[in-house]
Amino acid sequence: VKMAKAKQFMDIGRKIICVGRNYGLHAKEIGEALPSEPLLFLKPSTSLLAHQSTLLVPESVTELHHEIELGVVIESRCSNVSEADAMATVGGYLLAFDMTARTIQSLAKKAGNPWSVAKGYDGFCPVGPFIPSDMIKDPHNLQLSCSVNGVKRQDGNTKDMIFKLPTLIHYISRIFTLEPGDIILTGTPEGVGPVAAGETMEGVLKQDGEVISELSIPVQARGY
Repeated sequence: VKMAKAKQFMDIGRKIICVGRNYGLHAKEIGEALPSEPLLFLKPSTSLLAHQSTLLVPESVTELHHEIELGVVIESRCSNVSEADAMATVGGYLLAFDMTARTIQSLAKKAGNPWSVAKGYDGFCPVGPFIPSDMIKDPHNLQLSCSVNGVKRQDGNTKDMIFKLPTLIHYISRIFTLEPGDIILTGTPEGVGPVAAGETMEGVLKQDGEVISELSIPVQARGY
């Protein structure tokens, strides 16, 4: 079965590769230039958080932002895979939030420092249920939306990605060998914004107007 390993991503995935500024209007809203090649960063696998689990916000995080994204789950190990063969390595998809401690990230950027901390706390990668790849007709025509406490914040379509999936998988696999269960987060549309303890984030993924995945994450203070 094509997706046998990808489906176990919560247990076997070793890395989460994220693509920054892959939607033009999001780059504009954060005041950054459009990238000429994919902008990559990593989140640790310990940041994964299952659907309907509670996201616990650390005391050091004063401004937590939601970023709704389409995640690609790798099925077969690949290195330097061609664009033509890239999609054959995909086992499935998922809806994800790339949670960001925005103040920590902004200070790190200004200082020219890495921003792993801003992206990597426990629980900073909430993910929805696994979607087998054969359920997705066209990964470049999916509607992604995010609401906080019922108010819609983000509403975009994967057709607006600057770098498409074959390009991303090819590019990434020349740097990091991709392994079964690894996740690629493909960027967020415009509308990112704050979420606070006591609120609930809802992500929705639609294909041809029909809901194919939902992700609900209540947010609470961690206490340390």
